[in-house]
Amino acid sequence: MLIKAILFKNNLIKKIKSKNILKTKKKFLELKEDYKKKKIPLLTSFEKNYKLGYSKKLVKVLRKKKNIILVGMGGSILGAKALYSFLKRKIKKNFFFQDNLSERNILELNSKKFNKSAYIFISKSGNTIETVANMNLIIQNKKKNDIQIFITEKTNNAITEIANKLKAEIIEHKNFIGGRYSVMSEVGMLPAELMNLKVKKFKNLNYLINNKNFVNRLISDVSCLYDLSKQKILNSIILNYDPDMNDLGYWYQQLMAESLGKKGKGFVPMVSIMPKDHHSLLQLYLDGPKINFFTIFTSRHQKKYRLSNYLMPKSIKYIANKNLETVLFAQRKAMENALIKNRIPFRTFHFLKKREEELGTIFTFFVLETILLSRLMKLNPFDQPAVETVKQDTKKILLKGQISINNL
Repeated sequence: MLIKAILFKNNLIKKIKSKNILKTKKKFLELKEDYKKKKIPLLTSFEKNYKLGYSKKLVKVLRKKKNIILVGMGGSILGAKALYSFLKRKIKKNFFFQDNLSERNILELNSKKFNKSAYIFISKSGNTIETVANMNLIIQNKKKNDIQIFITEKTNNAITEIANKLKAEIIEHKNFIGGRYSVMSEVGMLPAELMNLKVKKFKNLNYLINNKNFVNRLISDVSCLYDLSKQKILNSIILNYDPDMNDLGYWYQQLMAESLGKKGKGFVPMVSIMPKDHHSLLQLYLDGPKINFFTIFTSRHQKKYRLSNYLMPKSIKYIANKNLETVLFAQRKAMENALIKNRIPFRTFHFLKKREEELGTIFTFFVLETILLSRLMKLNPFDQPAVETVKQDTKKILLKGQISINNL
């Protein structure tokens, strides 16, 4: 079963207040009713019958290309990166993600190594300056056998203008789906199809929203997180014990930060790569200010390599004949024990399998969690006004030409 492939463990609060549980249940039932009445249109993209706005013919053409390069920022690309990282053991196609302003990356993309490539440029607004800048640098050096595809809203914007000049295909980015919620739409599912993944297997909202185990865990976690917010325990730290889930952590980081970080409220989400960060941040996590709660990602993996007795010192003989999964399990278990001992709140998501179904389940869980939390905290989870302020100021500075060494 879908839910049984992910083990949920909640150690966020020892005893959840019944008042919070009842309040959260009420909000969940309201959300469920709103979903049924199509009042949260973005959730339609989480349904199996959501009609994707691209053709199978286009997918076939793009699959013939040697490389697939995605160009975008934030929610336009984080979902696809999470898909690729989580499921890369079954993906054979070469993917490259250009999600920042980097001359080194542009030089690499313009090299012969990336001949016969398909470029997918993604921006909901169509005016994201980093995406437009990267597009400009790539297209002016485009190679003969390259293809360009554009995903943006049906408006008069910079990307639409460029695409029309190139006579390139434009796929509509639905205006009711924000970037950070777009992983189940064309933005995430076109890359998923090019990875030869089964798109419909990601989409199980109709089943999950009526599944008792899923709903109970959702209500429990949201109740705890809401209580932690009122206690001013606001640092939400993701401890990731599986490198395949680093990008899932970054996707969740943006979802939580942009959706709930407003009006002086919200959490500060951070991704911590484990066990590497045992050797840099663990001291702070366990013995620093008690303002953190932790979300642990872990899975069954890395059984291929087994440590031998060869050149194994007697002092560390206890790791001999063990595989990496066993070592990681011991480190993660020791961390959980330390968090319990120090009365630090945490929860664990342990993936017994890593397939489209499990990733779709966790995407759905965190999206519903975020929307529910926003309702409890009386926030709009779909806007990001502070981000827009910085975008507008960037535009003013560039228009005025205020760029010089004296203004640094």
